[in-house]
Amino acid sequence: LNKAPVVSTGKAANTNSMMVWQPHGNKFFETFSFLPPLSDQEIARQVQYLLNNGWTPCIEFESAEKAYCDSHGWTGIDYNVNAGYYDNRYWVMWKLPMYGCTNPEEVLQEVRACTRAFPECFIRVAGFDNIKQVQCSSFLAHRPTNDRTFAAVNARQAGDSQMGGGGGGGGGGGGG
Repeated sequence: LNKAPVVSTGKAANTNSMMVWQPHGNKFFETFSFLPPLSDQEIARQVQYLLNNGWTPCIEFESAEKAYCDSHGWTGIDYNVNAGYYDNRYWVMWKLPMYGCTNPEEVLQEVRACTRAFPECFIRVAGFDNIKQVQCSSFLAHRPTNDRTFAAVNARQAGDSQMGGGGGGGGGGGGG
């Protein structure tokens, strides 16, 4: 891969704010997937945000092989015995959506149960608006122990240094 050109506005206070992300090999999911794994307390705070907005929590899981969309934004149809269209965006639902849930601890208990049942799967929590009939938010709550796709922020940039001086602490190239 070619390195990205150096980018500078001349006024950036933080060199990390000007990084160009490597588009290949950076496997992100929803909100917060670029961060290290969330603690139970952090997950509970995000679930409380869903509840405060009136959204219904739902837990979904999927194996590492099927969790990602293929080819950098292009969908890859998974030819199998499942009926209907499946392009790796739709994960398996853990039980039913948690209608009437009012306590983040209820959701955490289900995330833990799903993790015990499927420790080698990705698990996410989604918030659905039952009035608008749309998913409003989702975030990764568990990465499998065998997942090797998470990389530190400085390993996800396209060039060794995006502003000619430091670019985030070594590492360049692609993460992934």
